[in-house]
Amino acid sequence: MNTVGLPSVSHVLKPQENQKTHTYTPYEAHKSFASVLKESINNVNELQVNSDNMTEKLVRGENVDLHQVMIASQKASISLQATLEIRNKVIEAYQEIMRMQV
Repeated sequence: MNTVGLPSVSHVLKPQENQKTHTYTPYEAHKSFASVLKESINNVNELQVNSDNMTEKLVRGENVDLHQVMIASQKASISLQATLEIRNKVIEAYQEIMRMQV
């Protein structure tokens, strides 16, 4: 370690001899990918629900800041758009794989 607490360049470039790598079975990889996908979709849903709740509070006249409502709305919108773009890229990749000749 150097004086600022960061690892030295030679330490970073050296291979880690005692570091173990875990190889996943296809079943484990499928479960892992499915859990990441489900968690991501749940996060997008939570942002959408939070945005809806804040908008309803604003409409009812409850004590909520307009800028917080707008920020929540934009977060939900951007996360949904990103999710849709990722979905589109995954579908494109799948279709490309299906077009490959074996």
